[in-house]
Amino acid sequence: MQDGGAVDVRPGADPGRAAAGHERAYRTAGAALAVYGGALTAWTVYGIVQGDGSVWDFFEGLFNPRASFFMWTLGPGEWALVVALLAVATGALALRRVARTGALLLGWVILAQSAREIVGLCHAGYRQLYAVEPLGGWVLATRALGLPAALIVIVSLLRATERPRAAESAADGGAGSARPRVTKRSCADADSWWRRRLSRICGVLFLVMGATRLVWTAWGTAEEHIGLGTYLRRAVDGSATGGVVQLAQSGEFTTLSSVAVLLVLGVLAVRSNRDVRGALLVFAAVELYLTVRTVVLLTVTGFFGGPLVTGESTASLVITAYELAATTSVVVLATGRSFSAYGAYESRLSGPYGGGSRRSSPDGRAG
Repeated sequence: MQDGGAVDVRPGADPGRAAAGHERAYRTAGAALAVYGGALTAWTVYGIVQGDGSVWDFFEGLFNPRASFFMWTLGPGEWALVVALLAVATGALALRRVARTGALLLGWVILAQSAREIVGLCHAGYRQLYAVEPLGGWVLATRALGLPAALIVIVSLLRATERPRAAESAADGGAGSARPRVTKRSCADADSWWRRRLSRICGVLFLVMGATRLVWTAWGTAEEHIGLGTYLRRAVDGSATGGVVQLAQSGEFTTLSSVAVLLVLGVLAVRSNRDVRGALLVFAAVELYLTVRTVVLLTVTGFFGGPLVTGESTASLVITAYELAATTSVVVLATGRSFSAYGAYESRLSGPYGGGSRRSSPDGRAG
């Protein structure tokens, strides 16, 4: 605000920071994610030490599925999960609001993994595998750690909701009377309109991606003559692993869970009445990594150099190209500051009261 010739340039409250009443919930959830992420990191280090290659071979194997590096328990989905867990845990411990929905997404995914393992442990033969496997006890302990970690995250953050209007009031820093009400309202409305637009774009991209993956999976199971019951059992029953104890999830579980997340997040983003930016960013980043691995596989196998002789190969290439474009777009859009329900309001304030001369356009951009 101005007082004669003086200008008050004190920063207002950080609009991206969690409210004081939710700090404990964020830190508790962040600690739970960090502990579980640390456990999976330990397995990653163990795999590097016990593997048949060097550290460089491991990093090559992160992106090249044909690399010779072998890891006993973890797969590419778990590698991506480790990075997501540690990144979101850092954001939650730093009390960043964007970490909330990302943490909730990870909590539900880990809970689903734990439920699948519980179903598997109902079979005596599967329990026996843990008894005879040298590291079976450690694998089971890691699985058991995931259940309370997921519950802690979900219970802590599910009620730690914050309304955008409250965030805007906090961003005013108590100096609302010194700013023109019409300017604040027009900026907030423009931000809300622009955020909903970006959210719906991301939602549509996710919905198309989820529906396409579901249709492609159904077609693949029909071509391979796999019954629906068999496929679902492999997805929800941890004992359907072919007599192997490992932390890596089955392909069926990974596919169906990814379809469910894509459709649920897509619907929430299209409705745009909730801020799901963190969840969109986390899942899009994971899917982008897995899609890049697929592209690398197609490259090293000479797929792009050969003719597209079948409709299946052509459809696979089109789907992969769309997933690469869609996930990249969602990551870029969700990373942008204007997407956040809380982060853009302060930067849109115009005139001398905001420390600048920018004005807000009807589409939410500052000019």
